[in-house]
Amino acid sequence: MTRLVFCRKYQQELPGLDTPPNPSPKGQELFNSLSKQAWDEWMTHQTRLINEKRLSLMDASHRKYLSEQMEKFISGEQVDQAEGYVPEQKS
Repeated sequence: MTRLVFCRKYQQELPGLDTPPNPSPKGQELFNSLSKQAWDEWMTHQTRLINEKRLSLMDASHRKYLSEQMEKFISGEQVDQAEGYVPEQKS
């Protein structure tokens, strides 16, 4: 049976993550309050930011930037976009 959570991003009950995204208190918080859909969308956006902005996860300032962007994304705030990125038009 699918585990449901009240998703912080979409403000509705949706299927949750299968496991916490990382072994930390923040990972457990995300596991309890974020849907699989929202996490998958964040991972796609994060990958785009890392690639287009040439971020290094070895750099603490880049990790901090991504963490800040994740919080904005989850909260439904405006997030940075990769330069030149044009979202797909939904038909």
